[in-house]
Amino acid sequence: MKEILVLYYSRYGATRQMAQFVARGVEQVDGASARLRTVPAVSAVSEAVMPPVPESGAPYAELHDLEECAGLALGSPTRFGNMAAPLKYFFDSTGELWLKGTLAGKPAAVFTSTSSLHGGQETTLTSMMLPLLHHGMLVLGIPYTEPDLHATASGGTPYGASHLGRNGAPVALTGEERRLAIALGARLARSALALGRP
Repeated sequence: MKEILVLYYSRYGATRQMAQFVARGVEQVDGASARLRTVPAVSAVSEAVMPPVPESGAPYAELHDLEECAGLALGSPTRFGNMAAPLKYFFDSTGELWLKGTLAGKPAAVFTSTSSLHGGQETTLTSMMLPLLHHGMLVLGIPYTEPDLHATASGGTPYGASHLGRNGAPVALTGEERRLAIALGARLARSALALGRP
């Protein structure tokens, strides 16, 4: 069984919902399973002290989650066109894995959520690709063979799955957004199986 790590940070729940749909796509592929993990918030004033286990949602990620995965789906809300600080903070701690080449050759994909149509979905997705490329991962997108890329009027890009959520509105992914997140997870799982990585 190839395990795909679905690692995300979510403040208001949209990115967490996307992570669940990416995981659903992984689980649809025979021989693959999803491991959902999140990261704790960080503070600009001092180091945030969080409980060792989140009150709800996925457990916090540890480096061994990256070591053990056969592929990685990385998700973050947009922060001024960039990945959120908590996710970057976690990746800043992965130097020892980089030195050993632990992630080199493993497939990876990215997903995001924004609160405005032109709020930086594509730049956020590419910002998350940068540490993955430095780790030597094989970055996957969503091909235009997915019909929903042609039909979406909200989220969804060839760079990765995305969601457009309006400020203050309840979190509700569109049908296209859900299907594209599922398709991304399935593509990642199939790629991990094809590569035959541990």
